[in-house]
Amino acid sequence: MNTRDLPPLPGGSGQARAIAELNERSREIFRQIVESYLATGEPVGSRNLARILPMALSPASIRNVMSDLEQAGLIYAPHTSAGRLPTEHGLRFFVDALLELGDVGQEEKGRIEAQMRAAASRHTFDSALTEASVLLSGISRGAGVVVTAKQNPRLRHIEFVRLDPGRALVVLVSDDGSVENRLLDLPHGLPAGALQEASNFLNARIRGRTLGEVRGEIEAARTAMKQELDELTERLVDAGLARSVGPSEERQLIVRGQANLLDDLRAAEDLERIRLLFNDLESQKDVIDLLSRAEGGEGVRIFIGSENKLFSLSGSSMIAAPFRDGSQTIVGVVGVIGPTRLNYARIVPMVDFTARVVSRLLERGRG
Repeated sequence: MNTRDLPPLPGGSGQARAIAELNERSREIFRQIVESYLATGEPVGSRNLARILPMALSPASIRNVMSDLEQAGLIYAPHTSAGRLPTEHGLRFFVDALLELGDVGQEEKGRIEAQMRAAASRHTFDSALTEASVLLSGISRGAGVVVTAKQNPRLRHIEFVRLDPGRALVVLVSDDGSVENRLLDLPHGLPAGALQEASNFLNARIRGRTLGEVRGEIEAARTAMKQELDELTERLVDAGLARSVGPSEERQLIVRGQANLLDDLRAAEDLERIRLLFNDLESQKDVIDLLSRAEGGEGVRIFIGSENKLFSLSGSSMIAAPFRDGSQTIVGVVGVIGPTRLNYARIVPMVDFTARVVSRLLERGRG
């Protein structure tokens, strides 16, 4: 599993050198601070560290090390006389250099695969994706998320309806009864009968095919099309088949388990952070764009806090992995969104395994 396919540590070469020069004692103290934070969300002080460290150190010695870690930008004091918490830079360093991943047990693997395969066979592949988001939310106590391409349904009928001299509505009716409406700017000087002519031309070819299949067929028979239609009507046909939406609108977002994020609130600032995260999740386009960044590399990607603008206010993290279809093309992403103190050691391998299960379902023809 490639868990090192992660953004570089912010802070410049000076901070990077200071981090690289940490000795074993400093790393162990830092590790204990981070692991305590991930487990409890609370700052930890030198006296508590002296009790839990595997080496004998006085609280005064630990405080000296903590001062060095603070100078390196890895930890901070949330308020005076408090213990220390990891910074976002510190969490990134921990994830990149110190994280010891767990494994997914055979029993848990079998349960996940069986539940997703059952959802795919009983209903649709989208049901399996929803099941994946539910499973991940339950495991992580965060929100399970999935992004994938919207289904490309087979079409039954297409019609152009003029709204005014310069605009028409393209009505696409699918075999499953769903209807998609698109606004279309009309070519200047379009003949009165061109809309009906374009509808007839497409309906003779569209039934039972997807929009992409019809586009490919018409492109291959471009010469015959020129003989059958005048230039303006040909442009109308092209416009009616064109993708009239951007990349984000061509993707669907599935989110499950947002309520889990309310289970472990410790202070008023936690409630405000979760409120901001809910606002982030409602901005589907931004979440889709962020998840789509996980398609850029192999294996699991981890985004922490302000490393991405979407979570800069809520201070949240996302762990995500791409999945592939039978031709090994990346077609979507599964992941978890939650507070920065997610259990990375457990969730990273779980997200990776879930993505692999989704890929296997696709390779077998969607269940």
